[in-house]
Amino acid sequence: MTEYCRACLHLISRKISGIQNRKISTRNLQTWKSAVLRKATRCKHKTVATPLEQLASGWLPRQQRSVSTWSPLAAAFNAKPLRKLDFSFGTQDTGLFGIPQLHHHTGFHLLREDVENEVDDLVAEAMSPGRSRKMVQILDQLSDSICRVADMSDFVRVGHPDHSYTEAAKETFLKLSELVEKLNTNVKLYKSLKNVLEHGDVVDTDAVDQIVGELLVFDFEQSGIHLDEQTREQFVCLNDSILASGSFFMQGAQKHVPFVKDRLPSHLQHCFSVAGSNALITGMHSDHPDNAVREAAYRIYLRPDSHQLDLLQGVLDGRNSLAKLVGFETYAHRELKRTMAQTPETVMDFLETLADQLRSRVKTDFEEMQRIKLKEQPSDFELKPWDIPYYSALAKQAKWHIDNSQYAPYFSVGVCMEGLNNLFSQLFNVTLQHEETSPGEVWSDDVLKLAVVHQSEGVFGYIYCDFFERGEKPNQDCHFTIQGGRQKEDDTYQLPIVVLMLNFPAPQGRTPSLLTPGMMENLFHEFGHAMHSMLGRTKYQHVTGTRCPTDFAEVPSMLMEYFISDPRVLSSFARHYKTGEPLPKVMVHSLCNAWKMLEASMMQLQVFYAIVDQVYHGKHPLPKSTTDIMADIQNKYYALPHVPGTAWQLRFGHLVTYGAKYYSYLMSRAVAAGIWHKCFKSDPFSRTMGERYRREMLAHGGGKPPGELVQAMLGESLTTDKLVQSLMEDLDS
Repeated sequence: MTEYCRACLHLISRKISGIQNRKISTRNLQTWKSAVLRKATRCKHKTVATPLEQLASGWLPRQQRSVSTWSPLAAAFNAKPLRKLDFSFGTQDTGLFGIPQLHHHTGFHLLREDVENEVDDLVAEAMSPGRSRKMVQILDQLSDSICRVADMSDFVRVGHPDHSYTEAAKETFLKLSELVEKLNTNVKLYKSLKNVLEHGDVVDTDAVDQIVGELLVFDFEQSGIHLDEQTREQFVCLNDSILASGSFFMQGAQKHVPFVKDRLPSHLQHCFSVAGSNALITGMHSDHPDNAVREAAYRIYLRPDSHQLDLLQGVLDGRNSLAKLVGFETYAHRELKRTMAQTPETVMDFLETLADQLRSRVKTDFEEMQRIKLKEQPSDFELKPWDIPYYSALAKQAKWHIDNSQYAPYFSVGVCMEGLNNLFSQLFNVTLQHEETSPGEVWSDDVLKLAVVHQSEGVFGYIYCDFFERGEKPNQDCHFTIQGGRQKEDDTYQLPIVVLMLNFPAPQGRTPSLLTPGMMENLFHEFGHAMHSMLGRTKYQHVTGTRCPTDFAEVPSMLMEYFISDPRVLSSFARHYKTGEPLPKVMVHSLCNAWKMLEASMMQLQVFYAIVDQVYHGKHPLPKSTTDIMADIQNKYYALPHVPGTAWQLRFGHLVTYGAKYYSYLMSRAVAAGIWHKCFKSDPFSRTMGERYRREMLAHGGGKPPGELVQAMLGESLTTDKLVQSLMEDLDS
């Protein structure tokens, strides 16, 4: 391929941008291109540019990387993407995610109409006396038709920078949600599926068909379809009330607290934002070095709010009534029916056993933090709840000398992506390959597309990487499913498509995006979810990838945190973005040790949160107020007592989003710990174990009970003692 002068092509690109909006005939366009080539090849400049063909694909030349040995993958993520030029000269964009209708925001309406028509056809097929396909197969196709548009719309409404797209996506998402509610109340469809499960289908079915059919029936019954008409109306009203109260509670959980500034000591008044005569308490200021600031923020931000208390009580009471309407003893029993834990009794046994095992280890952690506070505050060295984040950070710094600014140059986004690619290549024989996007395919020029490619089996799926901060982008790290994988009628496989949304600092000039250790850990965590989606090869999209019980869905992401905290994995990729020098061994081991330090105290806090969640969603009526219950649990299960006059639960939004399932993080971590210690600790790059992990766990998504998947991986059944033992082994290693 001919090489051309960069200076000439840069000048030409500026001219291109000036005529982008002008109409030009194909003949004149070809003449103009030929002139460009002649000018570029006849120039006298010395610098060699990228080929014009690469320029014409839409990218201006990227900044040169500082290290000449970056792989193409690392170079793609470390370069600063410049504005994309439109060389189509009037040709229609590919459309968002390659969907032709989405070259314009009005395409959402067209997609919704297509879905509604397809759903009508599939419902008619399911109800036809002459049906020739499996009922589960038809219903999964129906689900896939809705999800491919609804899931994509769910992402676009929060992730797209164009208001016209977000509004169109929001409307489509709401309309399809209404369609789902309508289907969930189709009694004839429900009874037909129920009949198939009880008496057999018109064609032979297998175990996967049975499991997915039972899941679909469970989804139907979650909407109260099996109830009589009067009870069903009561169910719908309750559900609407719970959703409304939960939404308002979530808003209140993030609300800033105005506090009369003059009521604060004079030396604290300048420490908070000011709104008129009020100080505005926006959070708990956990990392502030002044003990008085932390205490004031904690007490004010967590003070009781009668409206929030009423909203929370309404959510809890409503959920309990809802569960009883559909035949469950408590809301926790309803939510845990098809999880790895299965029952709230199992969850509480796990949490209480874990709490007992943690006590002595937590005492050691708190003694470490108290020594640090004694040096700083000799007159007031007793630890308080507002001290823990601050002094745990100081303790790690004092022992391991962790300075984010010293680590970040070794963790450019590109080099971290090299690390992920190397790990996946060795474990699963797959690589992450950067692909150029077509005009209109992505929502921002800094979004990069990856193909996940197996050496012998081909493309497994696609990951869109939306990694960098920009205005109005949500400040959250998320994995979005855009399209689920499934076996299609023609025996081809519908490839999964996901988006990973993170908020890393954007590259600046010749400096790539440099990550703190915490950001890098988040990257590996989210890629655990992404690879769960990519490596799944399920028969039905209803159970593909992360569409599995919550307490199992976090296992792959938690396991990735074990990989990144292993010195052998970290050393395999971390190197300086300027010099290419590897991260010094002493820094590698310091970081890995710091990550493990004081983990018992952090785990005990999670146990406390999870028990509060279980009790709130357990037997009703609750014996006390939510504040008194929370205080009792804190005093029993957490090393620091409750602070009178505070109501921490009113800031805990997870009570709404993870109701009765907050324990999932701890149980998933316990499973991940067991897998790590038994399968990967001796060799984190083991292809044998990687293939076993893919085959026995990731490939099945939610298509098998999670307990069976874990048993197949570990070669033993799950018990409370084994789960807790895995976590203790992890803490003590």
